[in-house]
Amino acid sequence: MKPFMNEDFLLQSETAKTLYHDYAAKMPIIDYHCHINPQEIAENRQFENITQVWLGGDHYKWRLIRANGADENEVTGSADDRVKFQRFAEALPRAIGNPLYHWTHLELKRYFGCDLPINADTAEEIWNLCNEKLKTPALSVRGIIEQSNVRAIATTDDPADSLIWHQKIKDDPTCKVTVVPAFRPDKAVNLEKPGFAEYIATLGKAADVSIQKIDDLYAALEKRIAFFDEMGCRASDHGLDYCVCRPDPENKADAIFQKALKGEKLTVEEVEIYKTALLGFFGRQYHKHGWVMQIHYNALRNNNTRMFERLGPDTGYDAIASYNCTAELMQFLNSLEVTGELPKMVLYSLNPNDNAALDAIAGTFQSPEIPGKIQHGSAWWFNDTLKGMEEQLRLSASIGVIGNFIGMLTDSRSFLSYTRHEYFRRLVCNIIGGWVENGEYPADMAYLGQMVQDISYNNTARFFGFDK
Repeated sequence: MKPFMNEDFLLQSETAKTLYHDYAAKMPIIDYHCHINPQEIAENRQFENITQVWLGGDHYKWRLIRANGADENEVTGSADDRVKFQRFAEALPRAIGNPLYHWTHLELKRYFGCDLPINADTAEEIWNLCNEKLKTPALSVRGIIEQSNVRAIATTDDPADSLIWHQKIKDDPTCKVTVVPAFRPDKAVNLEKPGFAEYIATLGKAADVSIQKIDDLYAALEKRIAFFDEMGCRASDHGLDYCVCRPDPENKADAIFQKALKGEKLTVEEVEIYKTALLGFFGRQYHKHGWVMQIHYNALRNNNTRMFERLGPDTGYDAIASYNCTAELMQFLNSLEVTGELPKMVLYSLNPNDNAALDAIAGTFQSPEIPGKIQHGSAWWFNDTLKGMEEQLRLSASIGVIGNFIGMLTDSRSFLSYTRHEYFRRLVCNIIGGWVENGEYPADMAYLGQMVQDISYNNTARFFGFDK
């Protein structure tokens, strides 16, 4: 029996151990997609207790605690932080096979030097140990980032955001990490959703443009893209229900936009025409600025109406959708490719049944611009598991060129989530090591070591331009 989470955790061969310990482990981290708050970096927040840093805003953990029967007041409500931590400690041991069990114990080991398994009986000791260490500079927000060897972070930001906290970080010579915004214009895209007209007014104020027609919208967004670019933005992110490509030969997009501003009911066809036009505009802008366009789709969001009305979005009530929109995604990429305006892209579907299709799409639109110009992104959300990541990596390797993969991201709201990069790197080294040990690839350790370092860091730095 192997000991729990020792130095060779997940590494099942000597080749895997060498690749991880000698090559992958020492590489820096670029967290190119996350949801952390830049204000907390600017102010170098010091957390008061482990509940704040571990459970605050983490809907992965909230789902787990709820599934163990906890009252919502002890998950996201007004219950004492110690009570919330206890509920988490009671739930986690039951989650064998869930990546949260591994992630949480890696975080406990790396940041707090604690090897105790978390359970109801150890909760008090862990609570006290962690809270004492959280008082130290090493576990301030910047302390966590620095000891995690993080070189760059891209947050997720609305086009109307002032980016004031990014500016404060930029102006602070004591902040050692590069922190840049990422452009997330979902509210401008989703004209069928409540609050669209109000949001367009907010966007207009931010851009100092009176938005009355779609050309005004384009002008406002172009100004905001230029502003984000000045602030160091390297990427956008689009959260789509499903991928669309409905061309607009009759130029209906402006009339559709004005209907939406008036609150008039729209057909599915009208919504798709508008979204196609806007996404095409974004793609051309990103190509001009050299940005990466990320597309996340096939998430079925906010399914529990009662809890959505109580807590709002991103609180753990989402699921996997099954839209079949592979052809539309292919057509959208092709519409940009034919004019020479296809930007670098990272494609993510929450439905694992789309994995092979995304790998095939990526291979259809590569170019000499950069190796792996179109990427199938790291296993996302419900797929971000040991099995899910392994299956995606093996499939991507069998269909594409895994040596050009841009690797892991946290997609997290927690500053302790950087151990997910360690988890991913161990898994990559184990898979590659297994191929070598099985005689499927030469044991050229220098070349293999360079490959895992590229997947861990170098490819990401080149792809997003952090190597310049």
